[in-house]
Amino acid sequence: MIPFDNPRLIADIGATYARFALETSRGEFAQITSLPCADYPDFYSAITNYMSTLKPIQILHAAIAVANPVVGDSVIMTNYHWQFSIESMRIQLGLETLVIVNDFTALAMAVPRLGAQDIRKIGGGVAIDHTKQSVIGILGPGSGLGVSGLIPAGDGWVSLGSEGGHSSFSPRNEREIAVLRYAWKSFDHVSFERLLSGPGMELMYRALADYANVPGKNLTAAEITDCALNNTDSVCVETLELFCSLLGTAAANLAVTLGALGGIYIGGGIIPRLGSYFEQSPFRARFEQKGRFSSYLQAIPTFVITAEHATFIGISEILEAQLRNLQAKPGSAILGQIRRARPDLSPAELRVAEYVLAHPRTVLNAPIIDIAKTAQVSQPTVIRFCRSLGCEGLSDFKLRLASGLTSTIPLTHTQVTREDSMLELAAKVLGNTASAILQVRNQINRDMVDRAIEMLNHANRVEFFSVGHYGVIAQDAQFKFLRLGVSSGAYTDQKLQLLAAGVLKQDDVVVIISSSGRIQELVDVAEKARERGASIIAITSSHSPLARKADVALIIDHVEDISTHLPMVSRILHLLMIDILAVGVAMRRKSENMQLLNTESDELIDVSKKTIINPASEKLSTDDIPGVSLSSPLSNLTSHSR
Repeated sequence: MIPFDNPRLIADIGATYARFALETSRGEFAQITSLPCADYPDFYSAITNYMSTLKPIQILHAAIAVANPVVGDSVIMTNYHWQFSIESMRIQLGLETLVIVNDFTALAMAVPRLGAQDIRKIGGGVAIDHTKQSVIGILGPGSGLGVSGLIPAGDGWVSLGSEGGHSSFSPRNEREIAVLRYAWKSFDHVSFERLLSGPGMELMYRALADYANVPGKNLTAAEITDCALNNTDSVCVETLELFCSLLGTAAANLAVTLGALGGIYIGGGIIPRLGSYFEQSPFRARFEQKGRFSSYLQAIPTFVITAEHATFIGISEILEAQLRNLQAKPGSAILGQIRRARPDLSPAELRVAEYVLAHPRTVLNAPIIDIAKTAQVSQPTVIRFCRSLGCEGLSDFKLRLASGLTSTIPLTHTQVTREDSMLELAAKVLGNTASAILQVRNQINRDMVDRAIEMLNHANRVEFFSVGHYGVIAQDAQFKFLRLGVSSGAYTDQKLQLLAAGVLKQDDVVVIISSSGRIQELVDVAEKARERGASIIAITSSHSPLARKADVALIIDHVEDISTHLPMVSRILHLLMIDILAVGVAMRRKSENMQLLNTESDELIDVSKKTIINPASEKLSTDDIPGVSLSSPLSNLTSHSR
């Protein structure tokens, strides 16, 4: 194993325990610690407590599995009260990379890396080699019921972020119906997770005691399991038996839903601890009881994951893929490049480097004068620092820095084929578009959008420039801004574009729309606009010549091969960016108009006091309301204010 330059922080956060480890090389974990969640008020307290036990060491990358769905930046745990912002947590911990995924998504990614010693086969079925790329299902009870799946994708796998544990519980006999009725006393919706979990086992024990008309004890899931394994309590024995039966039903449902011919793998905190009992339990028999599909289920193998650190293995795999993705993007590892370059920098350049490393997102939007002042260097030093990293200047450096800070886990893209039905084709086109929109949403630079809206709101005139398939975007933008009352034009003819740019004025704003940012005619428009003193907004790709020439670059990195088909998705993304700007300007103007209306109302009240309530006491002057002379009749004055 080749050790990492810096160890990586790996964590698995459940409702009861938070487990941490340092990954020193691929798949090698050290200093594994398990902390009770109840001992810490929030996630930050728990992770900083663990990090305080480590010897002084720099950690740049971390990956954390959490027992709840992960959507966007906000993490709100389902079965515990911890919640946090991913980006804020990354900044607080001083990390370059922080990946947060669902715990069973992580466990699923571990399955292809598990060996024969890491799993135990339960019952029949034919084990299918991973290299045959069959779909695999994963589930397991713990604090909740985790469910996921692995879908073959080329040479790798796509892990499903599923919440299948919340599918509705389906009873099979009178006893299970009695359990459902008992659960209905407390819950309107009874999912499999309500029963197949630690709290679910306790609920099931109480339900079965009630069904048997015997007094139930106040037992925890661990105590119920111990009593069942030791055969010291008949209700506990029945509870564990039913628990395994219901897990067989849930596993079979998952198998037929996914077509999981590669097998069903069971993890979580309960089943691996049952040992040989689970092999003799009703699990496998119930798994195969599927009526007309019994033979289908009999052919699918089932396994218990016995590897102690399986979730760590999976989350490590996801982090590794994320870092490979970042390294594949030109310039995305700019912060790492700065760290490596520190020994070769001059003392003044080193001060700039330390400031950038400590405040990368502040640097994105700070002018050069502020960067130089804070780092206590001259402005030419800032430029020399940027060029020492291979950048053309500060603008180019900021583009590379923004690319690195906004990277996320890649979203999926499904290729349309000739064999697709019209329904499949429609689903793929819509799915690819939705995936691209979500990717742009995650990468959007909010400060840049805010600056662009401010520039457009105060522009004397706005001119939109684009060519080819993107011409309709400029025309759509002109229509939207004219409706907002903004003087604007759209130029898509290359012969007219330079002529139009040649008459721009200092208070004008130019919006140039180009997917590649490398069309020379549009780059020439940007240069001419700068000569004329106009401000430039570019909606384009990162690291492009057009982006470097813009005052504000709104980055959309979605490349399509226009030689083989029309730029469908990227054109929609550019249209959406225009919508964002138009809505922003509309909202900004509405806010300003409300402020103006309130100001004019106050002035009217002041004028009425002077002229009506006590007209002899003060003299009304033209300073009372701008634009209204003393000779104006009061009726005109009132009409003006309205």
